[in-house]
Amino acid sequence: MTRPLPPAEWAPHKAVWIGFPSHPELWEDDLEPARAEVTAFARAVHADGHGERVILVAADDEAAKAAKRMAGDVADVVVEPFGDIWLRDTGPILLSDGRAMDFRFNGWGGKYDLPGDDDIGLRLAQRKRLSVESCDWILEGGALDGDGTGLVVTTEQCLLNPNRNPALSKAEIERRLHDDLGFVQVLWLGDGLMHDHTDGHIDNLARFVAPGVLAIPEAAENDPNWLVYQRAAQAAAAVEGLEVVRIPSPGRVLRDEEIVPASYMNFYIGNAAVVVPLYGAPNDEAAVAAVQALFPDRTAVGLRADAILTGGGSFHCISQQIPV
Repeated sequence: MTRPLPPAEWAPHKAVWIGFPSHPELWEDDLEPARAEVTAFARAVHADGHGERVILVAADDEAAKAAKRMAGDVADVVVEPFGDIWLRDTGPILLSDGRAMDFRFNGWGGKYDLPGDDDIGLRLAQRKRLSVESCDWILEGGALDGDGTGLVVTTEQCLLNPNRNPALSKAEIERRLHDDLGFVQVLWLGDGLMHDHTDGHIDNLARFVAPGVLAIPEAAENDPNWLVYQRAAQAAAAVEGLEVVRIPSPGRVLRDEEIVPASYMNFYIGNAAVVVPLYGAPNDEAAVAAVQALFPDRTAVGLRADAILTGGGSFHCISQQIPV
């Protein structure tokens, strides 16, 4: 009997949860710019009513008022306390049979332990009156990407990291990915991007764009992650029947003279639009064109995500879709 799977991200969505920046003490000078970028993302996903319903999740009443003022009729706004906006990792993972799988969360290996992040997934699922199943191990949604057929890609740096599930072997994690999420084949890549505080989440490195088709960045000149991309592409190419396509990389992106984990791969695949984060890098336009070629039935929209990136992620990281 085939187990229910998380639908591929390009499957139809009923709605999407998007985290709205809510804590001035976390975002400081980037709070208002990040809110503007998140609102632009919500508008692109809504696509003038041709996309999906957008649910902006605010942590408190002040943030909710700001979200309603900025988004208008584009989004519904709900208040649920959380630590920060990374709902891809803290939200539930929904299966094709409508169940919400709720995993344990430990602040990306204990690095960012913020109140509300450990149960925001359960609360969001309960608001939607979904059947919730608790899974007694640590897993973040951004660590996985599936193609809807039972194949999933992840990184050893994250899922095998001793700061997540030190008592679980590689084989045991594969078994749990099968038992809890229905995956039958795991493609293990090695490391994620340099300076990625998630310990190498896959949604910055490799994304399925169709069944059996995996997109991986092509290194730009002076790219700090060139070897990561090369090794990932080699590992994926060794999988029989898997096609690898390449998308330009933004290359070396700096903030305060520090390399940051900027990635075009952190795009969100909506019903009508594929929203690609941009950073003012030379390859911005080429990346949007490459994504557009992969999704001819949708509109690829490039939006700046500099302020969101100061928190460590981008559009995919702050969203979690609710499949039809």
